[in-house]
Amino acid sequence: MRFAVMGAGAVGCYFGGLLARAGHDVTFIGRPDHVAAIAAHGLLLETKAFKAYVPARAASDVAAIENPDVVLFCVKSADTEAAGRALAPRLEPRTTVLSLQNGVDNAERLAAVIDREVIAAVVYVGTEMAGPGHVLHHGRGELAIGASAHSEALARTLSAAAIPTSVAPDIAAVLWSKLIINCAYNAISAVANLPYGEMVRVDGAAEFMTGVVRECTEVANACGVALPGDVVAKTLSVAATMPGQYSSTAQDLKRGKPTEIDFLNGYVVRKGAEFGIATPMNRALQVMVRLAERSRQMARG
Repeated sequence: MRFAVMGAGAVGCYFGGLLARAGHDVTFIGRPDHVAAIAAHGLLLETKAFKAYVPARAASDVAAIENPDVVLFCVKSADTEAAGRALAPRLEPRTTVLSLQNGVDNAERLAAVIDREVIAAVVYVGTEMAGPGHVLHHGRGELAIGASAHSEALARTLSAAAIPTSVAPDIAAVLWSKLIINCAYNAISAVANLPYGEMVRVDGAAEFMTGVVRECTEVANACGVALPGDVVAKTLSVAATMPGQYSSTAQDLKRGKPTEIDFLNGYVVRKGAEFGIATPMNRALQVMVRLAERSRQMARG
């Protein structure tokens, strides 16, 4: 099949790299430094099981996408509409679009821009760009995708490429469960500059994270989303599965890139305000990351 990865960062390069390694035709759309490295040597995919260069096409211009069967849409949440407008002319009637983004409303926002169905996906993977064209895998690597006419076939294709994929009948609940994990881990990992395993060992951290989860759960329920009763335990257990992982927010801060904090804890704060639900812990984390962003901006002059 012909895949395109729109936003070839750590997530897009990991899943796109596995698809390319499985023999699929993959085109990566990303930043110039990654594009140059992939064009010169292929994508360096370093996982728990292997380290290898994977041949693939890469470009900075979305015009390089030709007749895609599937698009993995992996851009930052703030770029959803702009990237969607750029992508729309490259899509075929048969093209399936899969949103592999953080947050809970990106698939809906993207669908409004490209005027077609977008399948929401929830990503469970620890990965980072270790250098230009070099993706480093830390743990896990599965997907849950929303139900659609194409989802079962797509799940089989992805699973055959070493990407365990399931179809979730209630994707909203899965999206919110992932959002809660991000709200509990991302900002703290970023501000403290600690991986998950070390983060939760700090006295009081788990209790604070539990408070964040409870605020998120109250807001989710107000939005009509029913979450499992063990959401706190499942959220706290993530540190044991990816102890060495730094959050994507921490990686963004380190690289001087804008974070997605306003679409994570900030989203919970906004929705809480709509329903009259207090979210002081999520607000505190949002502000702390914004302060860290501002500090880095000033340091760069």
